[in-house]
Amino acid sequence: MLKLDDLYYTYEDGTAALCGINLQIAAGEFLAILGSNGSGKTTLIKHLNGLLKPTRGRVLLDGTELGDVDDREVFSRIGIVFQDPNDQLFAPTVAEDVAFGPTNLGLAPAVVAERVEEALRMVNMAEAGCKSIHALSHGQKKRISIAGILAMRPQVMILDEPTAGLDPMGVHALMHLLEDLNKSKGITMIMATHVVDLVPLFMSRIAILSHGKVTRSGSPGEVFGDAAAMQQSKLSLPLVAELMHILKTRDHVRLQHIPLTVGEARREILRLLSVKDVAERV
Repeated sequence: MLKLDDLYYTYEDGTAALCGINLQIAAGEFLAILGSNGSGKTTLIKHLNGLLKPTRGRVLLDGTELGDVDDREVFSRIGIVFQDPNDQLFAPTVAEDVAFGPTNLGLAPAVVAERVEEALRMVNMAEAGCKSIHALSHGQKKRISIAGILAMRPQVMILDEPTAGLDPMGVHALMHLLEDLNKSKGITMIMATHVVDLVPLFMSRIAILSHGKVTRSGSPGEVFGDAAAMQQSKLSLPLVAELMHILKTRDHVRLQHIPLTVGEARREILRLLSVKDVAERV
């Protein structure tokens, strides 16, 4: 669906933020863009719906260069959720804010109202339409930001550090919401983050960004299986993977693979205990 072809971007002060990005994003996948602060994540995602124009290279949407696609079509098909919801929400009430996008598409008021109701229901904020934006918690503002994008009925949703500022329960509630939108609605998800522990639980593919370049991409198992490459990118392994990697390399535990989640680690530990029990009986 989206293709970045030899993408470069340099800011006016001479800072080279992107240095030859090549990346393809398939319809329906949940892609994590991982990178430390200053790696170019935010600059990259702002290119995906035309907020920034490449210094060199191209962004293609279904094979057509993004600059050649009508702006209304781009913004209706590709929505971006900023890290700070206060940068996105501006209307007096929740319903007015969610209605802004579809209203500007020229839709009839009845259709706009239907979309607002549907979007709020999808983010579990159905009763919040009349509330003031300023009366919402940080987590609720995140959900309303997502609802404003959903009201446009996008094919792609881009999220910049969406879990920033949320408590652990809020993080998992938000991630399960995004996972459901990806799986049940088929919305392609692209999420920039540095929280590696979330990735093996929710994402299907990873692209590692370092110094404005994609240094590695693949499934969570493929990417997190290379601890040295993660360290070079100034990223840590997920905590479970870090522990199991230490057991394998320092304590010489014979793991079949490096588990990435608690469930995978439990199964591997039970397997090892079973092997040990058999050995002791023999």
